[in-house]
Amino acid sequence: MNCNDIRELMPDLAAGMNAATPEMNAHIQSCAGCSEKLAQFHQTMMLLDEWQAPEPSPYFDTRLRARLREEAAKQSVGWFHWIRRPAMAVSLALVMVVGITLFQKGGVQPPEIPVTQAVEPGTAVGDLQALDTNLDLYSNFDVLDDLEVQPDVTANP
Repeated sequence: MNCNDIRELMPDLAAGMNAATPEMNAHIQSCAGCSEKLAQFHQTMMLLDEWQAPEPSPYFDTRLRARLREEAAKQSVGWFHWIRRPAMAVSLALVMVVGITLFQKGGVQPPEIPVTQAVEPGTAVGDLQALDTNLDLYSNFDVLDDLEVQPDVTANP
């Protein structure tokens, strides 16, 4: 046997759980490191055997039971208590499924906003846009139909 094999078995040997085989005894007697380690294990086990657990206070059980009753009363706050956590889990799963579905299908698309370019008034495009947006106003404006066009006399022919 080698030192590693003996070290694995030393706690059981020191506690008296396993009996040492002749091969183990021969190694422990020939190896100073293993014999010292086994002696340290024996000392530790003897100290553990002498240790006494402290006695709990006389009212420990009474206080423990009272505390358990308090905690049990805190947990059962109402009829909604038993459904709260599963409902949260189901709602979270539903939100995830809806989100993944919308993401895969392209999602909810925002409405398209027409892009208009600034057009200067007085140009042909500007006049057409003005006529298009004010069509109702111009179609009901009878004054424009009654105007007569007067020739400009100041202009040079």
